[in-house]
Amino acid sequence: MSIDKTKRKIGIIGGGQLGKMMILEAKKMDFYIIILDPTAHCPAHSIADEHLVADFDDEEAIRELAGKSDVITYEFEHIGVEVLQDLESEGYNIYPTPLALATIQNKYRQKELFKEHNLPVSDHMKVITEEDIKRAGDKFGYPVMLKSCTGGYDGKGNFLIRSKSEIKEGYQALGVGDNLLMAEEFIPFDREISVLGCRGVDGEVVTYPIGENQHQGSILIESKVPADISCQVKEEALKLGREVIELFSGVGIFCIEMFVTGDNRVLINEVAPRPHNSGHYSIEGTVTSQFANHVRAITGLPLGSTDLVKPSVMRNILGEEGSTGEAKVKGIEEALKLPNVKVHNYGKKITRPNRKMGHLTVTADTVEQASRTASEASKLIKIGGD
Repeated sequence: MSIDKTKRKIGIIGGGQLGKMMILEAKKMDFYIIILDPTAHCPAHSIADEHLVADFDDEEAIRELAGKSDVITYEFEHIGVEVLQDLESEGYNIYPTPLALATIQNKYRQKELFKEHNLPVSDHMKVITEEDIKRAGDKFGYPVMLKSCTGGYDGKGNFLIRSKSEIKEGYQALGVGDNLLMAEEFIPFDREISVLGCRGVDGEVVTYPIGENQHQGSILIESKVPADISCQVKEEALKLGREVIELFSGVGIFCIEMFVTGDNRVLINEVAPRPHNSGHYSIEGTVTSQFANHVRAITGLPLGSTDLVKPSVMRNILGEEGSTGEAKVKGIEEALKLPNVKVHNYGKKITRPNRKMGHLTVTADTVEQASRTASEASKLIKIGGD
């Protein structure tokens, strides 16, 4: 299956940094881009050909986007999936598929699907009341990870319950029953890794070098590539990544986040049906970036090489603690004086603590060398409020 290569209009739901980086690659091949985003001056606004200013669940606006586009994609999961399912049934090209999105939007549904297909995941259960969480604690032991089934990102929607005494606090923090909730067995992992894979409309699949991720407060801070893992873990992770992509009949980039335990077990944590923060290193670090391959995949073009050019480290640039307001950037000039540092400023107008405002990538002869330079560069760049 392939879409007509003469069709050159891509609609993107979302105009954040992921949409912006998609457009930068799409424009190299002269695609026409229409974005839908409620923020008038979102990061992708300045380089999109058209911008529909509308909410992500605005069915009328999404239909307008479909009418203007030859293929639709999206840069994050929290969008109105029902209208996308209707549009697909009417013959519109939407990648990744609305069916995949509908499953992935619900973390409990994700985990249940993996369990049904004998893919390794942590033990988990749906919870509605505080009593349910107590039962989860009795079953899994403490700590227990409480999660919102829908809507969570960058640590939002997660609460680590360390003992029975914290159940009420966790339950109230995540919506007091208004949200669909799940409790998960806590995995004392040794490493967090991510497998990035891309599948074309013809079924071709390519995978990227595995990244090793460091988080703080559930926000990604650094990705190192290649990951410091054994050949056995690498083979198992890549096998699981391909199985997940095939399970969803995915088209485009998928990121499968995984835990590696001290005894080298690999467990699937969560899946994102889009380019992912941990894959940003690929812009400088691989022959074909995740954004370029996503564009190729959804438009029916052959996928590009994912070979690593050099060991790479990506570090996120977050909004300064205690600072909110119009974004002011300092230190980029000093950071760029360091060897092989590339800085990506997303152009967000407003900063707030821990908001992802940009990232930097360093390539070097070794991961250790790249990590040292990335750490030094990240200390120089500050983004605070006016």
